[in-house]
Amino acid sequence: MKKLLSYLLTPLHYIAFTFFLLIFHPLQWIAFRFLGYKAHKSVVDLLNFCLVSTYYLLGNTVSFTNYAHLPLSRPIIFIANHQSLYDIPPLIWFLRKYHAKFISKIELTKGIPSISFNLKYGGGANIDRKDSRQAIPEMLKLGLRMKENNWSAVIFPEGTRSKNGVVKDFQIGGIATLLKKCPDALLVPVAICNSWKMVRFGTFPLGTFLKLEFEVLEPIEPEKQPAEILVKRAERLIKEALGQVSLSTSFDN
Repeated sequence: MKKLLSYLLTPLHYIAFTFFLLIFHPLQWIAFRFLGYKAHKSVVDLLNFCLVSTYYLLGNTVSFTNYAHLPLSRPIIFIANHQSLYDIPPLIWFLRKYHAKFISKIELTKGIPSISFNLKYGGGANIDRKDSRQAIPEMLKLGLRMKENNWSAVIFPEGTRSKNGVVKDFQIGGIATLLKKCPDALLVPVAICNSWKMVRFGTFPLGTFLKLEFEVLEPIEPEKQPAEILVKRAERLIKEALGQVSLSTSFDN
């Protein structure tokens, strides 16, 4: 019965999702061209609120838990596990006051209404994963923008999405690069649960009647520690939050 409902509800979700992408594309253009960064960001925030609302058409719910008193006066690197593209709108919406920017594949900056425009002009880093000569300078520029504007960034250090929810080993390169230009950034792990189930059958049908959970975990002060230790600690905190490692296991630091 649940699978049958997913066939009926998935088209409703896609229609609403596409509608919001089309509506907000010209609104973004107007805000960016004539009103500046602040107005453009407000439009992007509202877009992602609307995109998250389309999850509910599938019978899904989204919970975002943040008990950490995160500062607004310094940049933050949010380090999250990655389960699907449906991770991104909730992160943009719920972390909006931190001006969180994303590291995206450069291919996504073309052809997708609203999304491509925001990736191109929103202040994040668009990298060519096959060309380190392009990718590293882009990451360094993002780190510099974070420092100068007190922005934050969201990074998925697994490199690729987990298809079954099991957290892959974290890569240190992206975080280490950001810290070179923004060494005082606070590191904040975010554990994401169940969004992989939305696409467990592919793009059609989507998973229904799921509880997508996002939890902001204990912040990590860099304190000039090696990036390897910081990333390993973030990985362990996320795995613990998702029940994928014994709580009694000590950190490797």
